[in-house]
Amino acid sequence: MDPQPPAAVSTCYRHPDRPTRLACSECGRPICPECSRDAVVGQKCPECTAPHQLTRVIPARTLRHVNRSTPVTWVLIALNILLFAAGELFPGFGNELLQRAAHHPGLVDRGEWWRVISAMFLHGGILHVMFNMYALWLFGPVLERRFGSVSFLSLYLAAGAAGGALYQVIGPDAWAVGASGAIFGLFGALLIASYRQRHTRAGAATFSQLVLLLGINLSLPLFIGNIAWQAHVGGLAAGAVIGAVWDRLPRGPGSTWKRTAVALLVGGAAMAAGLLL
Repeated sequence: MDPQPPAAVSTCYRHPDRPTRLACSECGRPICPECSRDAVVGQKCPECTAPHQLTRVIPARTLRHVNRSTPVTWVLIALNILLFAAGELFPGFGNELLQRAAHHPGLVDRGEWWRVISAMFLHGGILHVMFNMYALWLFGPVLERRFGSVSFLSLYLAAGAAGGALYQVIGPDAWAVGASGAIFGLFGALLIASYRQRHTRAGAATFSQLVLLLGINLSLPLFIGNIAWQAHVGGLAAGAVIGAVWDRLPRGPGSTWKRTAVALLVGGAAMAAGLLL
């Protein structure tokens, strides 16, 4: 990443002597922590939280646009549910799908590398798919709206590939399916994003909730068997690395492709390591 000149650093529009990475989620102007006002989503500047801004008319077409603003999240949820439902309704198809696409380290070693990726779209039971899709519905839209659909998809795939790669290296020689690696990647990226805003009341609450939820999920393998914790850890690490790099990338023209390139680089490097080690 090329170093940015000092002039590119944003300063608070009310305090020009204070560099900041925060921006108002309403008008986009840079604000310092003192000027930040907690909002339902992100933070806002004092002007956008003034009383005259509390009520405004929102056209119906704007609401329709908001509903369509996270297409990748909904496509991923639909794809996972449809594949699981098809496998349950047509057992022959389900067995064939598992035989050809589930992750098995021995088969990956023999050259069937695609299993590292394809396994993240398969699930072994109704509770498995419901838990993962609920987590995707909960956290996916937040990240997709913040970074854009293309960047979000690259994060999801990269984290899933990284989780599969770690399972390939240190996991047992057994079948594994599930989107948990990708989901934990979303955890990692969201944790990094909320850590930067921990000085605000909303940011601190979100960060604490994520840490608690993450701790519970990471401890599940201690009490429940047949959980591929290696995929969880690999996806979490990849998501955190990608989120940390994204946080330092300047916003502007080309930022989407820079974020996508970072995610694909991290996921590709993890997968290459998993296949070569």
